[in-house]
Amino acid sequence: MKMKEKERGSEKMEAIVSLCKRRGFVFPSSEIYGGLGSTWDYGPYGTILKQNVKAAWWKTNVQERDDMVGLDAAILMHPDVWVASGHVKSFADPLVDCKECKQRFRADDLETEVCPECGGELTEARMFNLMFKTFMGPVEDNAAVVFIRPETAQGIFVNFKNVLNTSRKKPPFGIAQIGKAFRNEITPGKFTFRTREFEQMEIEYFTPPDEAEKWFDYWYKERLDWYKRCGMKEENIRLRRHDKDELAHYAADCYDVEYNFPFGWAELEGIANRTDYDLRCHQVSSGKDIAFFDEANNTRYLPYIIEPSAGADRATLAFLIDAYDEDEAPDEKGVMEKRVVLRFAKKLAPIKAAVLPLFKKAPLAELAHKIHADIRPHYMSEYDQTGSIGKRYRRQDEIGTPYCITIDYQSLEDNQVTIRDRDSMKQDRIPIDEILPYLKEKLASPCE
Repeated sequence: MKMKEKERGSEKMEAIVSLCKRRGFVFPSSEIYGGLGSTWDYGPYGTILKQNVKAAWWKTNVQERDDMVGLDAAILMHPDVWVASGHVKSFADPLVDCKECKQRFRADDLETEVCPECGGELTEARMFNLMFKTFMGPVEDNAAVVFIRPETAQGIFVNFKNVLNTSRKKPPFGIAQIGKAFRNEITPGKFTFRTREFEQMEIEYFTPPDEAEKWFDYWYKERLDWYKRCGMKEENIRLRRHDKDELAHYAADCYDVEYNFPFGWAELEGIANRTDYDLRCHQVSSGKDIAFFDEANNTRYLPYIIEPSAGADRATLAFLIDAYDEDEAPDEKGVMEKRVVLRFAKKLAPIKAAVLPLFKKAPLAELAHKIHADIRPHYMSEYDQTGSIGKRYRRQDEIGTPYCITIDYQSLEDNQVTIRDRDSMKQDRIPIDEILPYLKEKLASPCE
């Protein structure tokens, strides 16, 4: 990016990080102890936002499909799993150190042959394994070493035969999983984009070898389209096909879904044709036959695997950045001022509706509490009676709430409330008993 674009991107990222802390989306982990590098805690709104992203992904890929089932595999697995998968031997990044300022960098990320921070001389690159180790049981020795999984995929591969036998599925079909993974990254950073603890949303789609290319084409297009259906701006998202020399050793082909973050284009999700590499490795290493027997053709084969692998944290960050906007709105005196607003797709918005009584005292507050109690079983909602109505609108705009419901003294007489739209700031006056039908209609979302 050009210098001015980088500066604008940096300013936007700083504004978003500040908003996340101020409004309770993301906090630095262990902050009262000075924090721990590249670890983050999701606050009240961030927790709901991330859960909404995962729920939308699960609904699309599991609930609404006949050819997909779910799995929740263990984080700790037999260490031989990681030997067979190649992680013990080759799951590593090239690491260099600056001899002057002592900072460390991934060699494959550097565009110069000197330290990007101080211009000092760099050491020769050496490989650094990214897996975390721990010990199982009371004795800390080599026999007790286990690895904390660096990806969720291997839990799916080793359960392929179990799922095949119990689900009565046959290729082509998929297994989906959402779960934590851990990588001892050399250069974590850029807020929640690259962290050592993260959550993946992965599909392993098992297909007859001669259908692999067809399903690969299907899945990279489908995954790109999902982000758009969930409200992501089309100009901020793209597909990038891997060059042959950057393909992983197991991949015959791969696309990345990339998002235009404030710091530049970067990967949101990878869609790879992993061939039969993983099942073949585990079949050889374990000595167990995990091939699929096709009764119709009287053949036995190891399916090829198409893998759409997304990061829940990266997707949440991208949706948050994409939603961030600044415009102008009148203050309490009618003077135009800057307004920060998160324009989430309504299905992703953490809070769908906020109930705002104009005054705290009864009987107005009693009516407002009753309205809130009626909404809560159906939608995530919030009751806010602190501060002027203008300031409360601004708070709800900054957390992306689509609708604010204001109860005033006239509501006691005409049984009506005022509903304000987040994006247009247009206000409608409707009867109290029509609030839920109104929200049901308005909150219908294209994020399917």
